[in-house]
Amino acid sequence: MSKLLNVLYLSTALAVVSPVHVWSQENSPSNSIAASAGDFVAQVIFWTEDQTPADFLEMAGQHTKARWRTMYRPQPPSPTADRNKAAFTLGSLIGETFLIWEAGDSQQFRNNNQDIVTYCRMLGLGEKMKPRLMAQAKMAEMDDWKNLRQEIVDGHQELMRMLREQMDDDLAVLVDIGAWMRSLEIVSKLVVEIPDVDKRPLCIGSPALLAELRQDFATLGEVTRRSLLVQPVISVLTELEKVWNDENTGPPTQGMVARTHEQLRDVMAELTLK
Repeated sequence: MSKLLNVLYLSTALAVVSPVHVWSQENSPSNSIAASAGDFVAQVIFWTEDQTPADFLEMAGQHTKARWRTMYRPQPPSPTADRNKAAFTLGSLIGETFLIWEAGDSQQFRNNNQDIVTYCRMLGLGEKMKPRLMAQAKMAEMDDWKNLRQEIVDGHQELMRMLREQMDDDLAVLVDIGAWMRSLEIVSKLVVEIPDVDKRPLCIGSPALLAELRQDFATLGEVTRRSLLVQPVISVLTELEKVWNDENTGPPTQGMVARTHEQLRDVMAELTLK
């Protein structure tokens, strides 16, 4: 019931600010996919700057018939010595946490948090984060999902703050990008499975989200930014932003959505599951 109330509260909030979140022919930027979309002129923007990955997944659940438990992915391998890879994978595990919260699956939540502890330990944060992660698992076990939602959002921010405190700014950025990329992978899979044309842009939230992630990537140090490991990330972000921002594209097609999911799935598998 608490999760239903959360959805109702979010729906009410969205209704209040709906003029900000709806594109029309009058207020759409010329470089948006709505600009030349013909009848496709009342497109809801599914992402705003104040959203967290948790908000984004909750939004997706309102617009799709999400079967969250079918979205789980395999457990990642043990972390290697590559700290950049570990940070990105850790971010993807945080993204997985938001998915599991939507599913309300306490056992899967505990399993995922154990993986998070392992990756935190590799980055020097194991002892600092373990008590909080154990407390989160206990909240899931007690079905305290209402309070757990904010706790995992805060835990995500706390983790990045700790990384910055130990002068690992690049790792903090990679954690955040990893969480968003996993969330986009999940949502794009949901959108592939629905026929509604007006819901297709949900799979990337907004071209502005892709641009923000690309800008975050640009803040990485040169060595990190140019590493072979993370180059596939910026390549996918740049290509998707170009495709979804093309004023000549018109309404997004099913093939466009399928290709978007395929690109996100492949880059996440390459960086986090191998």
